Amino acid sequence: MEFNKVLETRRSNYTLDKKVTVDDAKIKALLQEAVLHTPTGFNSQSGRVVLLLNKNHDALWKMIKEALRKVTPADQFKTTNDKINAFNAAYGTVLFFEDQAVVTGLMKEHPLYAANFPVWSLESAGMLQLAVWGGMAQEGLAASLQHYSELIEGDVKKTFDIPANWKLIAQMPFGNPVEKATKKTFQSLEKRLIVKS
Repeated sequence: MEFNKVLETRRSNYTLDKKVTVDDAKIKALLQEAVLHTPTGFNSQSGRVVLLLNKNHDALWKMIKEALRKVTPADQFKTTNDKINAFNAAYGTVLFFEDQAVVTGLMKEHPLYAANFPVWSLESAGMLQLAVWGGMAQEGLAASLQHYSELIEGDVKKTFDIPANWKLIAQMPFGNPVEKATKKTFQSLEKRLIVKS
């Protein structure tokens, strides 16, 4: 698939199931390639990825549901519950982290650029997420990107034995697309792209 077609195909899709035709080894290889080849500031290679499948995937979304139950008004929880159940219906989840030991180490090693390293870390995290998402799209898988990190980071680290210095950035449930993604609308390119020649 051409790169531009991958970008176009990659869309948020919330109606997923477990009926994937891509085997786990291929998914792991896709993640390995993304981790290896996504650019990072100062070649820091600070991105970390955890692939959750089967009971571990289910445990994550149960954890998120219980965390949300504590902060969501009871009369609004049904909508939240339905949303989390939809993510749980997916085949698996990719967790994205940034290793803060790498980031703070670079800040100390290069004090002139210290303020930039947290920003560059997040930039590379975003590129890694896109690389994984594009790879998923190329394999016919669909996904969405979720951000429950503040509610669950401690429990995630404890449950899945994650190093303390890894900062949880995002969660990507993925699976077989049950329905096509909704039609996307675009702002005018004239407002978003300027060419000076």
